[in-house]
Amino acid sequence: MRIKEIMSQDRPRERMERAGPQVLSNGELLAILLKSGTKKENVLQISYGLLSKYGLQNLSRTSLQELCQEHGIGKAKACQIVALFELAKRIPLKENEKIPILKSRDLARTYITKMQDLQKEHFVAVYLDSKNKIIVDHTITIGTLNSSLVHPREVFHGAIKHLANAVIILHNHPSGDPTPSEEDLEVTRVLEETGSIMGIQLLDHLIIGKQKWWSWKEQMIQQI
Repeated sequence: MRIKEIMSQDRPRERMERAGPQVLSNGELLAILLKSGTKKENVLQISYGLLSKYGLQNLSRTSLQELCQEHGIGKAKACQIVALFELAKRIPLKENEKIPILKSRDLARTYITKMQDLQKEHFVAVYLDSKNKIIVDHTITIGTLNSSLVHPREVFHGAIKHLANAVIILHNHPSGDPTPSEEDLEVTRVLEETGSIMGIQLLDHLIIGKQKWWSWKEQMIQQI
């Protein structure tokens, strides 16, 4: 059945206009985003097919290349889906960037949504002003964390550039287990010593796992 053959009051866009987005199913919301289907399947069938195969959470992690392989999903629609979920991940970052970071938990909750599902290790430096508000963050390296890849120069160059008073570093463990390795601890010690010499405090090193993180400052794993 083509979407035009569905009674107008039952089409997703018309239902949204009439009753609001909260009454729509996930499939209907996705159909509005995708707009059109194919000759064999209407957009609702394609949307429900994607959600049936992946589920909403897994769909949010599906790569552009994987989506392009799905029936009825070309490059344009795949880009729309990936862009949607990327924007959703950025919402907590924008909401919290001007809120003082009083505890490591504040920062962990902000970044865990963005980092816990990454398939490679990302090492991120978050620069803070004198009131512990986020100035900016920079991804320093992508790949296995070791002291040869994470040089203090790369971390503290950003701190100097942005006149940061302090820095918090984060990286994720794709395995989902945030337990620190010896290499993780060595990198932290080197950066702490460098920050002390430069007068830029390293407040913490957070390791992001699946729905949990490890804090160097608190020396423990915590649940979100």
